[in-house]
Formats: sequence, structure tokens, C-alpha cells
Amino acid sequence: MLEIQDLTKKYGHYLAVDHVSFTVPSGKVGILLGPNGAGKSTIIKSIAGLLRYQGGVGINQMPARTLEAKRIFGYVPELPAMFDALTVREHIEYVRRAYDSPVTEEEIEHLLVRFELEDKQDKLGNELSKGMMQKVSICCALAVKPRVILLDEPMVGLDPAAIKELKEVVLELKEQGVTILISTHMLEMVKELWDVMFIMEKGKIVGTFTREQAEDTDIEELFFQITGGGES
Repeated sequence: MLEIQDLTKKYGHYLAVDHVSFTVPSGKVGILLGPNGAGKSTIIKSIAGLLRYQGGVGINQMPARTLEAKRIFGYVPELPAMFDALTVREHIEYVRRAYDSPVTEEEIEHLLVRFELEDKQDKLGNELSKGMMQKVSICCALAVKPRVILLDEPMVGLDPAAIKELKEVVLELKEQGVTILISTHMLEMVKELWDVMFIMEKGKIVGTFTREQAEDTDIEELFFQITGGGES
């Protein structure tokens, strides 16, 4: 479960996030939507522990800042950053050791095969394309064996095969009871994945829908009904 409680963030006098609260239950896929400047990036960075903020973030009923919570939390940033001098395989090994993850060698090999990195695992970080860095970032997050995972624009830069694989991974994680939050502007890519949708505008949550509430309404139609504009 991921719980955001009265989260507020100011940059000087500018209120970027205004007392936001929402919950993504265990085994559910939440999507965070909103136009540019809505506060999505601030929410994402706050959950990931990259910003100071007021309010609370809970990971499986533990404060997000605790070591116990961090060990079960995976994060795929919008802009992956690699270590220049580490290979693909060494990136995953680094994460495994840092998190004391129970992931096995067989599971790592399976991840590398799924994301077509098995023949790239000796490439250095500074030799990777944007798409390959994104795949490595996804594999690193999955190597934590997270119970809560945050994916920020995870499909940008991926080829069609990797997008298909990532969608399958998300559905598998959901079946395993993992909590998933995806921030994206690629609405078409998450149509078959989402369970609960949070729409942000001007630092606030202005709309929350479950798939059951939406019934047969298209996800894009719901978004435009609330924001009255384009998604970006």
C-alpha cells in the first residue's frame, strides 16, 4: 500500500503541492495524471525521497523515510542515470547488495532476457542509449523485489517490444500483490493497466476515479472532462 497524507511542498513562496492525500491499495495500479505544472513531478520526487516536504508518505504502513520501507520500494525515474564505469550487470549487482535483496541469479538472468539485455550486460553505463538505460533502470528497480514500485514516465524511450514486456511485468506484479504507481502522459499505454486514477491540477488532486466508477468511459475522456485541456 502507498499512502500520501496531506503532502505539501513549497518552493519559496510558490505552493507546488497543496495538501494532497491519496492511497493506492496493495495489488492495485494507480496512475497519476496532470498537465505541465500540475505538481506531478514534485509528488513523484517527494515519494521517492528526493525532496523535503510537509506531510506523510507511507510504504506498507511504514514511514517512507525508514530503512525498512526503502528496502521494499522500487523507483524508475523519468531520466535514468547510470554510473559511467559500471556495466549493466554491475548496476544490478550494486542494487542487489545495497538493498540486501533476495533476488536470485536466475531471476536476474530472466530479467536481462525479458528486456533484451542479456548480450548487453558487459556494456558500460556511458555506452548505453536512452532506451537501454531505461531498461537497466527498470531491471534495477525489479531486482529490489519491491512491494511498492513507482514508475515515472517508464515507457518513454522504450521500443514496442520493451513496452509490451513492461506492461506484462506490471500485471504480474499486480497479481503478486505489489502496489504500483505510474506517472505518465501516455494514456494509451496504461488503458488496460490502471485500477485507480488521480488527476492533478494546480497542485491539487481534482479528480479520483476507480475503474469500476469509470465503467466504459475512456480514460482520455475522463481526463479532459476534469482538466478541460490537453495532457502533457
